[in-house]
Amino acid sequence: MGPHDTCCYVIAYDIADDRRRARVHKLLCGFGKWTQYSVFECFLTRKELVLLRARLAAHLNEREDSVRIYPLCQACVKRVVTVGGEPPREERLYFS
Repeated sequence: MGPHDTCCYVIAYDIADDRRRARVHKLLCGFGKWTQYSVFECFLTRKELVLLRARLAAHLNEREDSVRIYPLCQACVKRVVTVGGEPPREERLYFS
């Protein structure tokens, strides 16, 4: 994977506090697509993943919250089974 290649990440979170959860949700909206209640699909470069992790850390309470980031290879993305929604697809998002 080159520095500009993207990888699909499934990001799931469990945030105890409503305000922190709202901030994490808003942050993730800038990086990917909201697909389920607490699940996002994000196509990110390595640099974008590092940036996202740094920004997430600023909003989380590590004792109470958890965020899991699962990378999916290209072959796995093609094999995703979707029932009742759109399969994962890359969209270019611009975040500040």
